[in-house]
Amino acid sequence: MTDPTEAADIARLAEEARESVVGLCSQLVAAPSVNPPGDTRRVAGVVLDFLRAHGIAAEEQALLPEMPSVVAVLDSGRPGRHLVLNVHLDTMPPGDEAAWTHPVWELTRSGGRLQGLGMGNMKGAVAAMLHAVALLDHRRDAWSGRITFTAVSDEVVFGDHGAAHLLATRPDLAADGLLCGEGPGFRRLAVGEKGVLWLALEAVGDPGHSSSVRRGRSATARIAAAVTAVDALTGTRGGFDGELKGLVVADEATALNLTANVGTLIGGSFVGQVATSARAEVDLRLPPGISADAAQALVEGAVARAVPDGGVTITRMKGWDPNVTLPASPIAESWSAAWSAFERSPLELAVRLPASDASRWRRLGTPSLCYGPQPTYSAGIDDYAEEDEVVRCIALYALTALRFLGDRRDSRSTR
Repeated sequence: MTDPTEAADIARLAEEARESVVGLCSQLVAAPSVNPPGDTRRVAGVVLDFLRAHGIAAEEQALLPEMPSVVAVLDSGRPGRHLVLNVHLDTMPPGDEAAWTHPVWELTRSGGRLQGLGMGNMKGAVAAMLHAVALLDHRRDAWSGRITFTAVSDEVVFGDHGAAHLLATRPDLAADGLLCGEGPGFRRLAVGEKGVLWLALEAVGDPGHSSSVRRGRSATARIAAAVTAVDALTGTRGGFDGELKGLVVADEATALNLTANVGTLIGGSFVGQVATSARAEVDLRLPPGISADAAQALVEGAVARAVPDGGVTITRMKGWDPNVTLPASPIAESWSAAWSAFERSPLELAVRLPASDASRWRRLGTPSLCYGPQPTYSAGIDDYAEEDEVVRCIALYALTALRFLGDRRDSRSTR
């Protein structure tokens, strides 16, 4: 159980940091980091300045100079578990800026909300986690082991220049647990997320004048039949099995259904000619119970039935399996204890629909959780986070870390 005195102290310190965290959010929003192009130099500078102002050594690491990530390590000097606290620095584009009712690149504090691009996804979580790191640094005598803070670039486009680069060059980052500030929305804890499968479908057709076309034999007719068949796979049901059997998550109808989005479609060169080539790119999000290989087999079967003459080829662009952390893992139990110390409402579990960098750590065997102040499923026009929720996240991150790292059991038992 969590010490109620400790929980109250952490909550008090988080509340005392309110004006500091709002000020930091203002600096983060004012440092554009839209991806693409993914330039995180300015926002990484804000993060470095905060850490160094609090006496915490930090460094930039980058595969591309314009996409730096920030890494800081806190070591207790005592053996114990290793916890990674992870956030990302890049944001989605703002869309039509004329549709925003408040400034895009300036923090607006109004009606209990902190508004500005990236506040929901995920500069609010960046500010909260930085304050949690500062709090934990001042309490090194209360925990054992090591904390690594990672603020990474190139997350929102599944790029290779942020967390992927760090994990490729820093094998020590495969930890005993990870907290990611990527919120599933609605104050839910994401214990897992859907897998991803991107496929390219390419069709060919015999050349000729449009008057000579044969039914279903042009490249565009073939690609149309193929993508219609792929679209019909949306709603294919997954499910939990093995150790996860019986797990209850919010919005199961969404979390456990496969989705297949035809993202791009192009074909032909002139209205008066038979199209000799066409291409579509499809994005499938895979629920637990449907692996990337199984999903690709579903697509291949559906396309073969729709275009039996073999005029469509399928190539995998990228993909990985759905991944879930057991609710009985030490990091999940630590979060549950922290939640119970602060909240009367029951903890709702979720499977994230979009991907996050937490999946990269889960694939290395690191139990990983996602929680942040993002209020709904995804950020968009008039992006915002609730101010109280950003402050609450400081306390949740810090108390979970203290619970997880205060357990002196051998870290080898936590994987």
